[in-house]
Amino acid sequence: MMRTRLAKKAALSALLLALPISAAFAKPDQQPWDGLTEVNSPRMDAVYLLPGADFRSYTKVMLDQPGVAFRKDWMRSMNQGMGLRVTEAEAKDILAAVQSNTSDIFSNAFTKAGYTVVTEPAADVLRVSSGVVNLYVNAPDTQSSAFSRTFTANAGEATLVLELRDSLTNALLGRVIDRRETQGMGGPSNRVTNEAEYRQLAGHWAKISVKGLDSLKAISPVPDPLTPGQKLN
Repeated sequence: MMRTRLAKKAALSALLLALPISAAFAKPDQQPWDGLTEVNSPRMDAVYLLPGADFRSYTKVMLDQPGVAFRKDWMRSMNQGMGLRVTEAEAKDILAAVQSNTSDIFSNAFTKAGYTVVTEPAADVLRVSSGVVNLYVNAPDTQSSAFSRTFTANAGEATLVLELRDSLTNALLGRVIDRRETQGMGGPSNRVTNEAEYRQLAGHWAKISVKGLDSLKAISPVPDPLTPGQKLN
């Protein structure tokens, strides 16, 4: 539970970096700056919804290019603690691979579920913005590790931040935060195994996200008022 709370705080901190100062420093007794209320979720660490939001009209999705960020000081900890030398170029390659895999997997999942993936806003289009933050790769495959074998229980961990917006008005309708470790089988780690484990994790997130949107359409409009921690069927 403590790790879940810390993951939520870290993910929200990453989001606050992009917010206007006036919004980030709203007084505690005011309504949430984004108008969202946290609800009970059995599938994700945290789900926030806009009271009264109606998802029934959305039959298409517009997927923004995912943002990806390592956990703070990840490169320093790798270079100091494991005898590796992770270069900036290698770190960029990892971020690019995570971004590409996330984009492809989410697009395929929504398409398979019957949603049309589009690139232009419209009244029936839901804009989905995703970010993979606090990415931690336990044993990156680097030139310095080419002649050694590193054994790990799993490839690492990451936190998904997903925002749902009306594509025409850009109104924020919901946010999801979820931290997970990849599910490894143990054994030597390399670029192939690391990417395979991350793709499995991204696929899991994508399936939950699609099912979540289906559930939101089924219960729409979202109750208004919405009680913090309320469980939605």
